[in-house]
Amino acid sequence: MNKTRYYTIIFTAVLVLHGLIAHAQQYEVGLGLGAGSYTGDIIRTIDPTQLGIQGTLFGRRNFDNAWSLRAGLTVGRLNAADSIRPIDPVAAVRNAYFTGTMVELAATMEFHFLDYMNHQTPSRFSPFGFLGLGVGTFFGDGQSYSADPQPGSYRMTSAIIPFGMGIKYKLKDRMLLSIEGGAKATFSDNLDKISTDPNALPRFRTDPGTGSPALDPNAINFGNLSDRDWYYFLGVTISYSFHQIKCYPYNN
Repeated sequence: MNKTRYYTIIFTAVLVLHGLIAHAQQYEVGLGLGAGSYTGDIIRTIDPTQLGIQGTLFGRRNFDNAWSLRAGLTVGRLNAADSIRPIDPVAAVRNAYFTGTMVELAATMEFHFLDYMNHQTPSRFSPFGFLGLGVGTFFGDGQSYSADPQPGSYRMTSAIIPFGMGIKYKLKDRMLLSIEGGAKATFSDNLDKISTDPNALPRFRTDPGTGSPALDPNAINFGNLSDRDWYYFLGVTISYSFHQIKCYPYNN
């Protein structure tokens, strides 16, 4: 290999490496505030009258102008009650409720549809989507039905899958504003203290008049066996970007 070709390859490799480092070494720290809601055995669809506040602290690694990895801590309040908007007459009699705090750690991958971070692009915003994995612990207080023998505090821990969409706007060169919303699927049916165990209270009793089994109207302490509890969020975040560009001197 002649020297000219050798130096050309080296010079090209240095330029490529310098470009990768310049774009990959971009980190952000940020915080956010928003509202959260839950769906499960007490609320079937998102109810705007039963929301809780949530806040988040996070860090983000921008691999390039399209992909980012975000990891953070989120704390949110969740609550629901049959007495506010019962889904049916049985739920009104059940009179279940819960309130508490969800603490979660999660990491998500974000994909940006527009190259809004490039200084040469006229766009200062980009829609984005995200998908991740985390774990959450809910510290709650409530009752699963009106005759619950163990009302009060309880705790539930579950893996979660957060996903959703949002839009980012570059306020300044290093200051970013984001509006985002999404869902968090849990692998538990006990977020609302209403589990899928139908044996906690016998569903049937013997009818004294006929001697036949009859559904006990108080046996409403069980949840839907076919689904799990979810919770949702909508909020605003603001973050600051740190640019770390390494320069390599070379000798003529």
